[in-house]
Amino acid sequence: MELIVTEKNNAARRIADILSEGGASTDSVAGVNVYKWGGRRCIGLSGHVVGVDFPPEYSDWRDVEPAELVHADVVKEPTQEDIVNALQRLAREADDVVIATDYDREGELIGKEAYELVRDVNEDVPVKRVRFSSITDNEVRSAFADPDDIDFDLAAAGEARQIIDLMWGAALTRFLSLSARQMGEDFISVGRVQSPTLKLIVDKEREIEAFEPDDYWELFADLTKDDTTFEAQYFYEDEDGNEAERVWDEGDAEAAFATLQSASEAIVQSVSRRTRSDDPPAPFNTTQFIRAAGSLGYSAGRAMSIAEDLYTAGYITYPRTDNTVYPDDLDERELLAAFENTVFGDDAESLLDHDDLTPTEGDEETTDHPPIHPTTDFPNRNDLSEDEWEVYELVVRRFFATLAEPAVWEHLRVVADADGESLKANGKRLVERGYHAVYPYFNTSENYVPDVDEGDALALADPRMEAKQTQPPRRYGQSRLIETMESMGIGTKSTRHNTIEKLYDRGYIEDNPPRPTTLAKAVVEAAEEYADLVVSEGMTSELEADMTAIAEGEKTLDEVTAESREILDRVFDELTASRGEIGDHLRNSLKADKTLGPCPECGDTLLVRRSRTGSYFVGCDGYPECRFTLPLPSTGEPLVLDETCEEHDLHEVKMLAGRNTFVHGCPLCAAEEADESEDRVIGACPECGEEHGGELAIKQLQSGSRLVGCTRYPDCDYSLPLPRRGDIEVTDEYCEEHDLPELLVFDGEDDDDPWELGCPICNYEEYQERQRQKGLEVLDGIGPKTAEKLEDAGIEDVGDLTEADADALAEEVSGVSADSVREWQAKAD
Repeated sequence: MELIVTEKNNAARRIADILSEGGASTDSVAGVNVYKWGGRRCIGLSGHVVGVDFPPEYSDWRDVEPAELVHADVVKEPTQEDIVNALQRLAREADDVVIATDYDREGELIGKEAYELVRDVNEDVPVKRVRFSSITDNEVRSAFADPDDIDFDLAAAGEARQIIDLMWGAALTRFLSLSARQMGEDFISVGRVQSPTLKLIVDKEREIEAFEPDDYWELFADLTKDDTTFEAQYFYEDEDGNEAERVWDEGDAEAAFATLQSASEAIVQSVSRRTRSDDPPAPFNTTQFIRAAGSLGYSAGRAMSIAEDLYTAGYITYPRTDNTVYPDDLDERELLAAFENTVFGDDAESLLDHDDLTPTEGDEETTDHPPIHPTTDFPNRNDLSEDEWEVYELVVRRFFATLAEPAVWEHLRVVADADGESLKANGKRLVERGYHAVYPYFNTSENYVPDVDEGDALALADPRMEAKQTQPPRRYGQSRLIETMESMGIGTKSTRHNTIEKLYDRGYIEDNPPRPTTLAKAVVEAAEEYADLVVSEGMTSELEADMTAIAEGEKTLDEVTAESREILDRVFDELTASRGEIGDHLRNSLKADKTLGPCPECGDTLLVRRSRTGSYFVGCDGYPECRFTLPLPSTGEPLVLDETCEEHDLHEVKMLAGRNTFVHGCPLCAAEEADESEDRVIGACPECGEEHGGELAIKQLQSGSRLVGCTRYPDCDYSLPLPRRGDIEVTDEYCEEHDLPELLVFDGEDDDDPWELGCPICNYEEYQERQRQKGLEVLDGIGPKTAEKLEDAGIEDVGDLTEADADALAEEVSGVSADSVREWQAKAD
């Protein structure tokens, strides 16, 4: 029996389908799907099914000094025992084994891990390696026809990354968390790649905060030629002889403005025309793909997750690549022809009409994977979610663009004199669309300026002077941050987007573009002052270079990990000497990030706190002497805003819950509003009404939530949820089954068409049934491939998803972040 091992279950299913020509059946081994046909079996892993960790004796944070982890042994333990058991059970019976994991550093390591698991139970079985850049019929069959060997050097580079990241992350995370007395789920995370990335974000925020705007003025006027009016801008020659539009002295601006006001015409001094070639873009590598997807509104992590699904389905090539030059064996004309009878047919045929199809090239040429491009396998649009189709179309059109002609722009520049002051107008017109005809993602807006001749007198009207200020530098968007990381050698094409996701998940950054939290600033400040190697991009880029050297056989895993241990020893020498100061600094910053304002009972400080059950609330820093508390909504994670309540001098709170994020406002205002509101009784409680006389009432809670609950609470905790927003009207129509009035909700947007909530019991029962029956794909952002990965992890419907632990699920499902899970859960609610 030949055993084929792939990186994921969906890849196993597709490869089995290709090699069996659709004849494979599905079996279950140790609870894991296995695809079989003839004498072959194909099993998919779940990424890494073994992980590196320290031995159990190092697990107690309080009994082990963090510095001890630097030289502790590293062991490998199964992380997916069911898959490991299934793989080894099959391996015992195998006559030969083929490793078909992704072809990159991480995929090679996953393949080596599978190789070692096989060897543990079958020492003599031959093991081969196949590599492909797209899961299509031709590539898969060609790869299996010409197998190779595992590249143990490449795998060792990935293993070195695992070990070094474990040492840096675990040792430094423990040190800072223990120093700040932050334990449990609120530990302070540090990482070899994430910390230099965080410093980039913090440094940019410092630039913004330190920025002091300068005033300047710009002047404009309308010029008219033959009833055609166009805008012209005032300019002058600065001290360096350069053309300038910004006037830095208000008196100079007012003098020029006065001249324009008194002028009735402007005489054309010069007219220049030129054409400019606008070259098509280079093929997609990972970074440029993320940048383009970002312009469509996709986060880096979401874009890569979709791309991985499209790759596994066979629709695009492998999305993790540095290459921007198509390989010589790519037949661009043949690939274009595959799109002739599709929705892209007209564009494909227009390109096929060209005699010469010479693709553009970027600066990077590598031999592992081609640039990202579509394959000849065209998807049924109904099989893809809207997001997946939009990203697929982006990849298709980028491929088209690299084969298209340059665009041509015609530029017209007019300079005119108005009583000694200079005005200019720049017009542009797209005369040949070129690649823009097939790639509509770049701006092609035109600016019309009519033809004029030197000496023409143009009517001048509506002069205006606009006061402006220089603007601070912009925050890094996710795609620009990834480009910056790439240029500085921080992380790899496979890890950069995951690093950003981790910074979000761990509370270091918020919003988009990402903005650092107070905790993020405190961690970076502590590292800069006491151990700057922790946030040094130079250090992490050197380690990246070392791992590349391992892959190329120039260094060994042991040499590189030993060097990293030496660096960490120096870091801990610096940190340990300042442990107290670091702890004080972090604790003060953590408190500042959670501070709301004065306690109304004792005058101490109110802070956002977390209970042992994981829920958030507002509590007094004077506890236990002062036990004043306020509830917070149960949905989302609280973020303290800069805005304060005028009445209570407390900061407002926003609850972060994906797309369902909302501003809770002042917690004390919400509590007082609830205290002042009267319960509206609507009927008997179905649980205790007959026996104890309990009644159901519409209640406003101090947390801001609303519900229908029993008036005998807490003796009876029966309740039903109600929408947080909108006015609720109790109607005269009654439910025959539950004898409760039907409810209407007016949201203020269209009060002529309110939400007919109906009987609150019926409504909730219908909601629960819908949740049970809903497939995962009803949630925006979950396509068929993502749904399949979630189902492999035991999440079969929306109900399962809402009950799942976001962090645990993200760890189990490749390409899915905890933030995405929480966003889906918020939509499900």
